[in-house]
Amino acid sequence: MLEKVLNYITTHQLASPETRILAAVSGGLDSVVLADVLHRLKFPFAVLHCNFGLRGEESEADELFVRKLAKHYDVPFYSEQFQTQAFAEQEGISIQMAARTLRYQWFEQMRQQLGYDVIATAHHQSDALETVLLNLVRGTGLAGLHGILPQNGNLIRPLLGLTKDDLYDWLVAKRLAWREDSSNESRKYNRNLMRHEVIPVLKKLNPNLEETFTSTLERLQGAEAVFQASVLEMKAKTQRQENGATYLSIAPLQASPAPVVLLHELLKPFNFSYSQTQEIAAAWEAQSGKTFSSPTHVLVKDREDLVITPKPLEKFGSVTVPEDATELRFGPYLAKFTRKPAEGYKVPRSKDVAALDADLVKFPLKLRPWKEGDWFIPLGMNGKKKVSDLLIDRKIPANLKPDVWVLVSDASLTWVIGQQLDNRFKVTENTQVVLEITVTRA
Repeated sequence: MLEKVLNYITTHQLASPETRILAAVSGGLDSVVLADVLHRLKFPFAVLHCNFGLRGEESEADELFVRKLAKHYDVPFYSEQFQTQAFAEQEGISIQMAARTLRYQWFEQMRQQLGYDVIATAHHQSDALETVLLNLVRGTGLAGLHGILPQNGNLIRPLLGLTKDDLYDWLVAKRLAWREDSSNESRKYNRNLMRHEVIPVLKKLNPNLEETFTSTLERLQGAEAVFQASVLEMKAKTQRQENGATYLSIAPLQASPAPVVLLHELLKPFNFSYSQTQEIAAAWEAQSGKTFSSPTHVLVKDREDLVITPKPLEKFGSVTVPEDATELRFGPYLAKFTRKPAEGYKVPRSKDVAALDADLVKFPLKLRPWKEGDWFIPLGMNGKKKVSDLLIDRKIPANLKPDVWVLVSDASLTWVIGQQLDNRFKVTENTQVVLEITVTRA
């Protein structure tokens, strides 16, 4: 199987021996095979794990399992805990869409911050088949018919040439352990319904369904390549970047032979649906200021342009602080990081400055909004205190509590920002280097 995966990677030019890969590993069967294959093929890789907080102790056990897996392969491990339910409720979207949106945004954020080349997911032929069938049921365009591509921007799928049975056989042969997600058996999810009830019927009609389906996909992907050449040509005519916003010129789109279809392709990276695209196109002649929203972006019709800006999603996850960070924006704040010799250092009294023992913190640090259950050991004390109790003691108004963030080092709160430092990370007579962090409103 290793040779088959390597041939697939080479044929589709997904990676070279020097390519630095971030592997998305949930702990399930597919992703465990992905990690094992990358290890045996000797690719330089690190493990990314998403904890969506949807299955309580089971989610925590998944994260611990993947952490141990990364340690077994002696590769770096990075995890993120998301407030998936809150994000889904805010955006009025399904849990599955919320998890997907948060996951891929974090993947790309980590790729850029850590300096990796690509992100690898464990999608295989069976996933591709399920995806196309679901797209057909929901309604789709040409892109929905080709299913999952071997590569999409910085995302690669090294296992796409294999079936689910191939992956299972590998696990058994190599005696690998994995975590089974209990939700995979629930028929309330459309994908599970397709997997357990629809596809088995189709396989009775064609036992080689995955193989013939893969052949069909190759032809569809060729047709889409021709189409995407036109999309790129239109993108060059219409799209520009200014001050963190994306501008799309309306006039060239209006003059195209299929304006709504082309606009939808240009808006896909910003997660606007086809029905929203139809509404946006209908508003081209409307007065400036009409606004549309996707789970990740806001689009405003402004005179001759469509102006697209990202939504701040950090409050549903966190911002990673690399060891070489000197300045970083998070939420409405700006943090500055400075290292200073401890000798002669005087700890500032400002509530907006934290002085930490640099040898006691573990990078990468994380910045995130506080959440229920968070606790720390207040400066000068030995016992634990809940952040919620601290905010009550400090008489923080209810509408300002969501703006309170915390700094986290290896799962331990080091600073309730603007409120209180954790006693375990304070500067002492044994401190050699001080990590000074100053936070201001951006």
